Order: sequence, then structure tokens, then C-alpha cells
Amino acid sequence: MPLTGWTEFEAETYFTQLGVNLVVLGPGEPIGMYHWEPDQEDFLVLDGEALLIVEGQERPLARWDFVHCPAGTNHILVGAGQRPCVLLAVGARENSTDANRGGYAVDAAALRHGVGVERQTSDVHEAYARFPAPRSAHYRDGSLADG
Repeated sequence: MPLTGWTEFEAETYFTQLGVNLVVLGPGEPIGMYHWEPDQEDFLVLDGEALLIVEGQERPLARWDFVHCPAGTNHILVGAGQRPCVLLAVGARENSTDANRGGYAVDAAALRHGVGVERQTSDVHEAYARFPAPRSAHYRDGSLADG
């Protein structure tokens, strides 16, 4: 699943209880697959627009909208509008271990937007099987500029 841009602040120094990421999504581009986690996750729209799919409901988001997903909440965000969406994603990591990373639920809204699984699973490799492995890239001048 290629993303327009992604910065993991935990890449060089791993924080055992907190994940922080800055994400740039193009229109229609998802942050991941519709899923739940055993820890809370929060999202702040810094710029642009996004579509939140949460517990089967679609909610439009705009700049400065904040979303809190308690542990166990099925959710995903997809870029919306005519230009990139910039998100700050912060999640707890207290209960997220390799053996307990959460799961991927079947959901009609998620499937409509291409971010759902057709069979419930807790296997991340199964959920993302149709996408190429992510790769790192350098910042592209102007990629965060107003459009």
C-alpha cells in the first residue's frame, strides 16, 4: 500500500509505549487497512481532508479534527478532497505485542473504499497480501505545499 509520505518517529529510537507518525495521504489513499488494536490510537488532521471509517460508519474530517479510537475500535482513515491530507497519528503500545497486534474485521464501508478484508483475520501479512512491501523515501520538495 504505497503512501504519499510517512515518517515514523519511532524508527531510530523505539518507544516501547508510544508510537508517533506523521503521514501524508493523497486523495483516496489509506493510512492502512480497516483494523482494531489492543491499545488506543489518536489522529489529528493537520491539513487537508480525510474520511474516517469507524465501527462501520463514514465520517468526513477536515483540518484540526481530532479522532480518539479507544482500544478495540475498528477504524481507518483515507485521504479525501483534492489535495494531500497531513495526519499526526499517535498510538499507545502498552498491549500491542507481536502475539497480540489486533485484527482486521470485515466491514462493508471499508470494502467500498478498498481498505477492508474479505475474511476476518489477525494476520497482518494476510491483510496486506495484495500490497507491495513499503519502502522508505526522501522528502520531495513541495510535497507539503498548499495546493
